[in-house]
Amino acid sequence: MSASEGRGPTLPGRLSGIPGFDIDRVARTAEGDPDILRLENLDTDLRPPPAAVAATRAALESPAANSYLPFTGRADLRAAAARHVARLAGRQYDPDRECVITAGGTEGLLNALLATVDPGDEVIVTDPTYAGMLQRVRLAGATPRLAPWVFDPAMGWRLDLDALTGRVGDRTRALFIMNPSMPSGGVLDPDEWAAIAELCARHDLWLIYNAAMERILYDGRPYLHPAGLPGMRERTITVGSVSKEHRMIGWRVGWVVGPAAALADVAKVGIYNVVTGVGIGQPGALAALTAANEADDVAASVRRWERRRDAVLEALRDYPVRPAAGGWSLLVDTRALGLPARALSRRLLAEGGVAATPMDAWGGPGAAYQLRLVFSNEPVARFRDLGDRFARIL
Repeated sequence: MSASEGRGPTLPGRLSGIPGFDIDRVARTAEGDPDILRLENLDTDLRPPPAAVAATRAALESPAANSYLPFTGRADLRAAAARHVARLAGRQYDPDRECVITAGGTEGLLNALLATVDPGDEVIVTDPTYAGMLQRVRLAGATPRLAPWVFDPAMGWRLDLDALTGRVGDRTRALFIMNPSMPSGGVLDPDEWAAIAELCARHDLWLIYNAAMERILYDGRPYLHPAGLPGMRERTITVGSVSKEHRMIGWRVGWVVGPAAALADVAKVGIYNVVTGVGIGQPGALAALTAANEADDVAASVRRWERRRDAVLEALRDYPVRPAAGGWSLLVDTRALGLPARALSRRLLAEGGVAATPMDAWGGPGAAYQLRLVFSNEPVARFRDLGDRFARIL
């Protein structure tokens, strides 16, 4: 028998440094037990807009919704997505040349990377950041460079602008930014956005902007879209979706909006990647974006998520919890508790009935001491004994 008999061909090394998602492991263990607080995954129990549900039901009987065409998404949805970004950024976009519909925002993130960076290039991401962004940089063949968020007890999460500037090198092609940031819930202030814009202009960089949660802001924080800053319209590629703000996770409908030169390549990547967006999901997304009460609907959900965030902060006031300024999650710094986040996650699930995910793969070495708590999927009443659950094991 030859040495290779019984083995398949050699696998490439592309995925060798990319870990799996711990969220799956925690969720499988927690599933089926109603007493466990489900804080491990970015879900929400808040219902989607009724008009979106009705439009989706109608789409099930529509032959047009059961088609690959058009590859870049329905014309009316592209027009709605382009208007949506234009309204927020204060810049106009051509829906035929500057907007592509994708199968969720996450497809758009990878498509945007593949359209703007080459293997061997560098992309700056924040630390910590969504693992789906960090690892997509690696899948695209580029190298992520980490710019840290730093927690200030008086100011909350702040981006280290000196470190950000120092990460720019000869191979840097793009900044890959999510705001609010996930998993920390950090929100960039106008000075930080101005510094990002200045770096992009000075070094001729793309800004790939993950806008999935852009209006989920707390404590009265103002909204700012980076494409509205001077000189940034032609550098910013906005990737959005209906998953978070409109509570339509399962629809898998997103969009990429940006300058025509880049969007031509984003569209090309999309055709050879996923081909087209989800046909039966697009009518629901259109209904959500064009509803007369769209902004009020999002704002009402934000108020409910803010109350949940506040309930978590109150329940864990005796622990090293880092408040979120936006988004659906916040972090516990486990260094102060004397154990890594992975160990705390296991103990909380086994002994405290709390499902929470360690952030090992979501940044640099410090991410191993960050435990994420998602507060968007449990009602306020369920958080009342969260402190007691922590106290059982700490």
